[in-house]
Amino acid sequence: MQQLSGLDASFLYFETPNASTHIGSFSIYDPSTIPEGRITYEKLLADLESRLHLARCFRQKLARVPLDLDHPYWIEDPNFDLEFHVRHIALPKPGSWRQLCEQAARLHARPLDLSRPLWELYLIEGLGEMPAAPPGCFATLMKIHHAAIDGVSGIELMAAIHDTTPDAVAPVPEKPWRAERDPSALELLSRAVNNNIRSPFRLGRVLAQTVPGIRRLVEEQRRSRIEEVGETPRTRFNGSVTQHRVVGGVAFDLGEIREIRKSVTGATVNDVILTICGGALRAYLSAKKELPATSLIAMCPVSVRREDERGTAGNQVSTMSVAIRSDIADPLERLQAVTDASRHSKKLTEAIGARSLTDMTQFVPGGLAGLGWRAASRLGLANRVRPFLNTVITNVPGPQVPLYSSGAKLVVQYGMGPVMDGMGLIHPIGSYNGTAVISFTSCRELLPDAEFYEQCIRESFAELKEGTLGAPPQPAKLRVAERVPAA
Repeated sequence: MQQLSGLDASFLYFETPNASTHIGSFSIYDPSTIPEGRITYEKLLADLESRLHLARCFRQKLARVPLDLDHPYWIEDPNFDLEFHVRHIALPKPGSWRQLCEQAARLHARPLDLSRPLWELYLIEGLGEMPAAPPGCFATLMKIHHAAIDGVSGIELMAAIHDTTPDAVAPVPEKPWRAERDPSALELLSRAVNNNIRSPFRLGRVLAQTVPGIRRLVEEQRRSRIEEVGETPRTRFNGSVTQHRVVGGVAFDLGEIREIRKSVTGATVNDVILTICGGALRAYLSAKKELPATSLIAMCPVSVRREDERGTAGNQVSTMSVAIRSDIADPLERLQAVTDASRHSKKLTEAIGARSLTDMTQFVPGGLAGLGWRAASRLGLANRVRPFLNTVITNVPGPQVPLYSSGAKLVVQYGMGPVMDGMGLIHPIGSYNGTAVISFTSCRELLPDAEFYEQCIRESFAELKEGTLGAPPQPAKLRVAERVPAA
């Protein structure tokens, strides 16, 4: 048995009927590298079964303490059923990009079964009307609970089910897998009592590390005159969400993004991504006549995973808030302002110590926190209280070499994230093999026109490219060819 951290467990406590807290992705593959030339459900199932030992989350399920008096535990599921988790579907003709996104949104909207290991994998065939994708391409969609992984450990999970060659064989497990029995309620309550007795002493150690960080924060503000990000304006994405989702994304050349960042001293690839998102939201909200006069604020997760924690599951993240300068029309000026805002936010986060903020979540009373969050959702408080963010932009760099799953070459991958009351839009950003992808997930009622928002993202990139590299912007098109690069 392994107990969840407070941060991991919080993703369980804060689930509501309208807002599940799993993350996921859908990927497009080229089957031409498979000896048989096509994928089958049986082949995918067999390949995944040979790799279950490479990621603990595959066969671990939750054992929750009665009344959530303490954080839950992971146990090796004695009733693990691989075929329950791996499913096979097909799109109806013509199998277009928008059909794929609609199907992905519907699958992502469904909650996971919390009594089983917290993941599902779908094989999706019938992808026909995708000109830039290779002939006979197929897709997979994977969803896994945020309590089990964060973005960095998600990349490591991706490595567990992929290889760098199409004919690679999964390594043999070092020792046979062993299931665990389900603990009794009495055992879990006994553990909860012991843990809660020790909590004041553990809390004292964390506070001892955090208080000096607060002192450093005050000193840093005085010395550098670091400004806070400012008051967060209210947008359509800061209200209550429904159970319905919409997803989409746009792929770009990573090399062009790296060239764009050189136009502003100190700018990073992440700053360019933030600038593109700021411009896209500016265009989208302007079209709705809802653009605030002040900048939108993005929450950006920051990994605090130590080197000795590489390969472990769970969440090791803190956050920082960044003004994405949606109030600035000129794209180059926006990039400069975002670079400055990002640098200031990093200083604030480093001053107090991101790791200390993460450790504090260990002492959140889970049962009470969950009840409070669900009550706030039922009362619609997100529609009345002042928002603290407008969107989440999470950037996790991926491998820059070709990857293969079940012998098929991965062409492109689009991320999906959780949305909840008060946070109705998230941008999972990923990169792979020279391509950067800006994906988004939202509530369907808050963002009903995904194709238009994709167009806003493309135009924001084109304007930034023209303003920095001198390349004239291309007219916006809604072809899949611009989203899915050829293998």
